[in-house]
Amino acid sequence: EKVPCFCATPLGGEPVFIGENYWDKLTSEYGSEATGTFLRAAELKHGRSAMLAVTGFAFHKLGLTLDNISPHTYLSVTQDIKFADLQAMSPVDAVKMIPSEGWAQIFAAITIVELYELTHKDGEFARGGIAPGLKAGGLTGDLGWNPLNVKVTDRRRLSELQNGRAAMFAISAWVANECVAGSVPIPLPW
Repeated sequence: EKVPCFCATPLGGEPVFIGENYWDKLTSEYGSEATGTFLRAAELKHGRSAMLAVTGFAFHKLGLTLDNISPHTYLSVTQDIKFADLQAMSPVDAVKMIPSEGWAQIFAAITIVELYELTHKDGEFARGGIAPGLKAGGLTGDLGWNPLNVKVTDRRRLSELQNGRAAMFAISAWVANECVAGSVPIPLPW
């Protein structure tokens, strides 16, 4: 039995599901519908992270950095790292300058979000038994946080997945361009 996926992309009219044969193998031959839910959630999370990375990278390249908008001068007083120093570097070099304490804070924030998803179902803490995120089909990428009460439709889900895919390609290309000169043949706007 085929596991449905709402990832069809309209290409010149009729929606086409690119990669359908791989999806069918991963969800039917090697896994189940729960595998499909997990894969979709993983793609959604990676896409969201990539969209944040693209935004941060573009802001840095365009000069819209914390040294221009923050009342604070230092990223780290103990390490003597100023926001202005980071602005003078490429985004990749700026990320390398983040002190270990900063990385610990970043990973702590990620851990809190992941633990929330593992232990909550429909915005409520699940008591007793196995954590909802550890059950088959438990990880969906939906944290139940919608402060604007936006109606989430299949079209919005598809848009988020597609924008996430585009962001994953964009951040990969931009980082490659920064690290390996000439690796991206298209000139970038900065």
